[in-house]
This record gives sequence, C-alpha cells and structure tokens, in this order.
Amino acid sequence: MPKFIIEREIPGAGTLSERDLKAASQKSCRALRDLPEVQWQQSYVTGDKLYCVYLSPNEELIREHARLSGFPANRISRVMTVIDPTTAE
Repeated sequence: MPKFIIEREIPGAGTLSERDLKAASQKSCRALRDLPEVQWQQSYVTGDKLYCVYLSPNEELIREHARLSGFPANRISRVMTVIDPTTAE
C-alpha cells in the first residue's frame, strides 16, 4: 500500500503536553475508524509541525482523514522509496 508523509502546521506543537498529545492521538484514531483502509504508522513532533506517516490507497483518503479529524494537512507527499545506511552497501 502506498505510504505518505503528511506535514501538519500546528504552532507550538513541540510544547504540547502529554495530555494534549494523547487527546490529539485519540481524535485521529476516532477519524480512522471511519476510514478502515487508512493506517497511521507514527508521527514526529517538531517545534511547529507534525510529520505523520500514513499508509493509504490514495491521497484523497488522507485528505478525508484531515477533514474528519480537524487536523491540517498542509502538504502530502507520497513516499516513492526508502533508503537507509544499508543502501550504501
């Protein structure tokens, strides 16, 4: 299934409390219940952004998740391939 990176601009994201992050995660999971073909793998929290990794058949379903959850999807990029240190071998 295609993998996508979603960039979400959320001012102050890096200062959110554990409680706030838990609430955001719960909100995202509720939206995912309506989109069984979409899978959230993980998210990286930075100062003012979240970078979320999702599996989805298409970008439209990623946008629907953003609509249902109320989180922005400022940029959606499809992952074409993955490299790591072993790629150099």
